[in-house]
Amino acid sequence: MSARRKLHIGMSLAPTWLSGDAWRRPDSNIEGLFSSDFYLDIARRSEAAHLDFVFCPDTLFLRTEVLEKGPGFSSLDPTMLLASIARETSRVGLLTTISTTFLPPYVVARQLQSLHWLSNGRAGWNIVTALAGHENFGLSAMPSAEERYERAAEFTEVVRLLWQSYPEEALMMDRANGRFADAALVRPIDHSGSHLKVKGPLNLPTYARAPIPLIQAGASPEGRNFAASVADAVFASTPDREAAIDLRRDLRRRAEGHGRSPDAINLMPGLSLYLAESRAEAFELFAETHTRADKARAFATIREMTGLDLSDWPLECKVTTAELPPPPEHPRSRTHADLLRRLIERDSPTVEELLWRPEVIGSAHWQVIGTIDDAFEAIRDWVEAGAIDGFIAVPGGSVSSLRLVFEALVPRLAEAGLFRTSYSGTTFADHLGE
Repeated sequence: MSARRKLHIGMSLAPTWLSGDAWRRPDSNIEGLFSSDFYLDIARRSEAAHLDFVFCPDTLFLRTEVLEKGPGFSSLDPTMLLASIARETSRVGLLTTISTTFLPPYVVARQLQSLHWLSNGRAGWNIVTALAGHENFGLSAMPSAEERYERAAEFTEVVRLLWQSYPEEALMMDRANGRFADAALVRPIDHSGSHLKVKGPLNLPTYARAPIPLIQAGASPEGRNFAASVADAVFASTPDREAAIDLRRDLRRRAEGHGRSPDAINLMPGLSLYLAESRAEAFELFAETHTRADKARAFATIREMTGLDLSDWPLECKVTTAELPPPPEHPRSRTHADLLRRLIERDSPTVEELLWRPEVIGSAHWQVIGTIDDAFEAIRDWVEAGAIDGFIAVPGGSVSSLRLVFEALVPRLAEAGLFRTSYSGTTFADHLGE
């Protein structure tokens, strides 16, 4: 990374510090989970630390089978939540998640442009195709990955055309002559494609002072190609440095293939952080958080992703490449399946080690369990290796772990010249452009 470009850092508003048994801690504030104040505090701390953005992931379904032990996917609507936060902040970017598989593009274009106006240019769109939830939208099955990304590309183009259909320059606000707008500049898009038919124009003008950054989450071949064509940044599961290096190189190469600068796309993996004053405390925090982890579900995940049934294997037995059957044809997530197979081929972990891996128990995020020094050195190592352009902080285990990110880790990165010490702009696009 050149001296000119510093890390981009976002903070997840998904309360991962409440996952597992962490919500049972006295300081978890679990009672505030469905209150905007719960998240506003994090957004204000993120702004004080000069982070690029706060990020709301989302799902459009509820896993009731895990609800007994924790909140699971219970959540406020991310765009509405960020709209409530917009009024109480002034600089930090507001990144919402909206699926292209289930919702109509006209509604999405309007929601995002509304958030952009309400926040004075700080809205961002995390484009997802979703992995589940089809039953809630009248679909008998999830479309294939190829179909989802084909629709996503068309959907994104339609949203962008709708944003252009009512340009801000059309607004005249001419009281003297009674002309509100120049209607000749407002035009329908008349889109008719393979998946979508939308006339337009949008009934909201574009906030023209800053574009809405587009972020994409996914690392499948289809996801990579789609991201390389439109995204300003990519979130991806990269549990090891080499996976991140490979993905970043591939995204930059694909971006060039789409006629874009390789620097136009930033790789920002999730970074799961279990932080404490000592390594022993950090590992204790991690263990306490996962003390009631569902081993049967973990074994089911391994079986679905690799085809291996390890439920009756001794915990100390190593899992090697020789045991791997051919990859399943239709895993729930090909990205996670590939990462899990990659781990087994590279490390030959024991069954017990496999059960604790982020590829199995979580979203396959890059993970640091340790001190601020450990986290700082890991980040610096990945930066120097050319593995990342930034990361999404996903603190886990406790509120104290969350606050250590704001109060110690980010200042340490800024002191080392790896992150900004103040904002130079006011919009989300400004921050990503630094």
